[in-house]
Amino acid sequence: MSKRILVIQGHPDGSEPHLCHALAASYANGAADAGHSLRQINLAEIDFPLLRSQKEWDTGLVPASLKPAQDNIAWAEHIVFFFPLWLGDMPAVLKGFLEQVARPGFAFTREEGGNPWGNKALTGRTARVVVTMGMPAIVYRWYFRAHSVKSLERNILGFVGIAPVNETLIGLTANMKTEDTAKWLGKLKRLGFRGE
Repeated sequence: MSKRILVIQGHPDGSEPHLCHALAASYANGAADAGHSLRQINLAEIDFPLLRSQKEWDTGLVPASLKPAQDNIAWAEHIVFFFPLWLGDMPAVLKGFLEQVARPGFAFTREEGGNPWGNKALTGRTARVVVTMGMPAIVYRWYFRAHSVKSLERNILGFVGIAPVNETLIGLTANMKTEDTAKWLGKLKRLGFRGE
């Protein structure tokens, strides 16, 4: 069954290709081969300001450069995030992007006199988070408890109703062998084909 899939490339460096870019391209190729509808956002190509206050988040306007991103999120049935682990977390550009687009009135609505967090406006969408890192993925998952990915899943995606969220954690990327890279590219292509 065909899906509407949005690929969000969260690698901040658009000056040269990185493993995140190759993984996203492989996923997109698999999705296209299966006939899924596909849209892509590359955060390194978008200029937008950071939010600086609660008031700005609550009542300020979403930057014009990010309105198409909100339209794409509203359109999507499945969202796939690609990013490298930086200082144990997602890069600042991805966090800033999510703060800007996940605004009241778009990502959730507040209930009068009731639940302060209101209704999850993006319910019905699923996601996958693909994270590359220098450390072994098993160390990140078990020793560090994949804290930043869990935070993204629970405190951002889950907060607005996106569930379930699946993870693909890819470790030891700094000196990855060609055959291991090929294995991961193949896995992402299969995930794209299945729309997962």
